[in-house]
Amino acid sequence: MKRTFTEYLRICLAGFCMGAADIVPGVSGGTMAFILGIYQELLNSIKSADSHLLRLLLRLKFSEASNYFPWRFLTAVGIGILIAILTLAKVLETQLETNPTQIWSFFFGLVLASIFTVARSIKDWRPSLILFAASSCLVSYSILGVTPTTTPETNWFLFLSGAIAINAMILPGISGAYILVLLGKYKYILSAVNSRDVFTLAIVLAGAAIGLTTFVRLLSWLLDKYRNTTMTLLTGLMIGSLRRLWPWKSDANQMSPILPETINNEILLSIAIAIAGMMAILIITKISANMERSSKISE
Repeated sequence: MKRTFTEYLRICLAGFCMGAADIVPGVSGGTMAFILGIYQELLNSIKSADSHLLRLLLRLKFSEASNYFPWRFLTAVGIGILIAILTLAKVLETQLETNPTQIWSFFFGLVLASIFTVARSIKDWRPSLILFAASSCLVSYSILGVTPTTTPETNWFLFLSGAIAINAMILPGISGAYILVLLGKYKYILSAVNSRDVFTLAIVLAGAAIGLTTFVRLLSWLLDKYRNTTMTLLTGLMIGSLRRLWPWKSDANQMSPILPETINNEILLSIAIAIAGMMAILIITKISANMERSSKISE
């Protein structure tokens, strides 16, 4: 597929949004990919890293391999994700310490608007699908109530953490960053990013690469064969993830959501920030849809 520079710039921007989302526990980069209209192509592109590609490379047929593997698309997405991680990791790490309520409010609004975006893609909301969504919501809500554990900092566990977290990151509604929190490795890996610990990051990325190339085939098959059911599952997971993003918590572990006791300027500011997050998603979705429509017309 031939693309213009502007189209690759849009893909890079989508990657940036994915990277920004993946940094935050509770927000899914897969959700951003879905609402920005690159989710299916992302899955198909990752699936292209298969045995046929390997055979072409081993036979030194680099030109054929280049035509077979959508490296330009994946490079644009990867550059966007990398820029987001390198530029925002330190900022988010600081802001989550100093202004947690405002940060969680913004991402609560992002995910809340994203739920409606994903749910709109589901056709024929039958009672069975509603029950399925409720069940997956309960599962997600329960998982996000688990207290993070202390785990080893050995290479094999970092590899395993990368493999597990990347699968969550590619799923709309499941936060790979929060999976790292549950595995006790979120702050450790975030610090590795900020300190440019290349060795640690290489181990995590190796695990992510192995986990992603194997899991994405299953996910793509489910979307091809059982799209409505799969999207219903993801919608429920996203609704349940709002537990982690609710700005007001009752305990030090930030696991028990509560309602504010009084309405003051700080509460009103948090609500306004949440609304801004919702508007951001609606605007991004609208712009992405218009650009995608213009691209199809030009073809």
